[in-house]
Amino acid sequence: MPKPGSSAHRPLTAPILADRFAARLWLAVVLTGVGAGLAAAVLTRLLELVQHLMWGGTGLDLLAPAAATDPWRHVAILAAAGAAVGVGQFLLNRLSSANGIEITTAIWFYAGRLPALRTLASATLSVVIVGMGAALGREGAPKQAGAVMANLMCDRTRLPDEERRLLVACGAGAGMAAAYGVPLGGALFAVEVLRGALALRFVLPALVTALTATGVSWAFLPDAPTYRIPVWSGSISSTLWALLAGPIIGLASVAYVRAVAWADRHRPRGWRRLVVPIVVLGSLGVASISLPQLLGNGRDVAEQAFNGQLGPLLLGALLLLRPLATVACLGSGAPGGLFTPSLAIGAMLGGVLGLPWSWLWPGVPPGLFALAGAAAMLAASTQGPISAVVLMMELTGYARAAILPLLLAVATATLVARIIEPRSVYDARLSDEQVGERQKARDHAPEEPGPA
Repeated sequence: MPKPGSSAHRPLTAPILADRFAARLWLAVVLTGVGAGLAAAVLTRLLELVQHLMWGGTGLDLLAPAAATDPWRHVAILAAAGAAVGVGQFLLNRLSSANGIEITTAIWFYAGRLPALRTLASATLSVVIVGMGAALGREGAPKQAGAVMANLMCDRTRLPDEERRLLVACGAGAGMAAAYGVPLGGALFAVEVLRGALALRFVLPALVTALTATGVSWAFLPDAPTYRIPVWSGSISSTLWALLAGPIIGLASVAYVRAVAWADRHRPRGWRRLVVPIVVLGSLGVASISLPQLLGNGRDVAEQAFNGQLGPLLLGALLLLRPLATVACLGSGAPGGLFTPSLAIGAMLGGVLGLPWSWLWPGVPPGLFALAGAAAMLAASTQGPISAVVLMMELTGYARAAILPLLLAVATATLVARIIEPRSVYDARLSDEQVGERQKARDHAPEEPGPA
């Protein structure tokens, strides 16, 4: 039975500009974009502040200041981050009567409704521990904040459930767009990955929300690509490599998604939620003394891979240890995103797969292997190939350079991953029954109306 006020009986089949809720929806779209942009700016500045206080340095660069920090500080800072996770999760469970809900679960099974206070508190905790060095992504926080803003606007404008689902996805995508300066990629991520359908009635609100949020954030954050890398051209060699490497990356993404799901199911309970994060993150601090590349969301190490600055031994070590660090942090109960960690893991895997190919067929820049690997892993693990390609272009400032090998790697990796595993990395908490229900909803989604 649908909840009171549910629009389950009223599919969103009419063109969204002509819908009777259109005026309220578009007002909520714009206001959600403004709120998501402001929230992303605040959270990014908080991340920079925490990182500066803990490690020194400026901006979002963590690798250089961490490499120059005394070994004992690595252990102390990460153990303190573990303590913050334990205490923070304890307080969230004690002070908030509402259980935490993932954005994907909220959109598909709760009409987009989220507990506002708990979600914002979790977002803040996520930013703090990522700034302290936890191997998780920073995009989780602005996504959560954008989703909360969307819920607030839906409550104020009394939008039905179907519009709420859409707007919450748009708000989450807008938060991500504002944090990374990727308006088109954020909009496509909202509809392809979170809402599950690339339909015109979804794309237009997502674009407006993401553009508004990004425009607002640019008043406070720099407008520049996240990764500064050379521009390479595709070749026959890189194209053939992409055809062979794509399926391998797809298989690796399946293992990664299942590892994330396993870690989520085995999060500590009871008194262990106070102890386990300290042990896990403290161990990460010990490992980071020799390998500071394990710290943070992986932005720095991915950029090094894109620029061909990592040797074979270091690439191999990071390919094994970066996923382990991310899964361990997640399994300890630490909140955080998986976007940049997934991208970084893909960059390591692409770089490693490129090593034997360079011996057999020299001439392809090492960074191109890493770039295609990052895009393929991102696409396969999120099961959003179109948004992944656009996001990589916006994050790196690329246009058509080397687009053919990148697209081939993305397409083959996503195809293999979808055949084996229906979940994306953002669906890890869904049960098999919920995955089936969601797939039925996608399969029976109303088509775009034709001309009258």
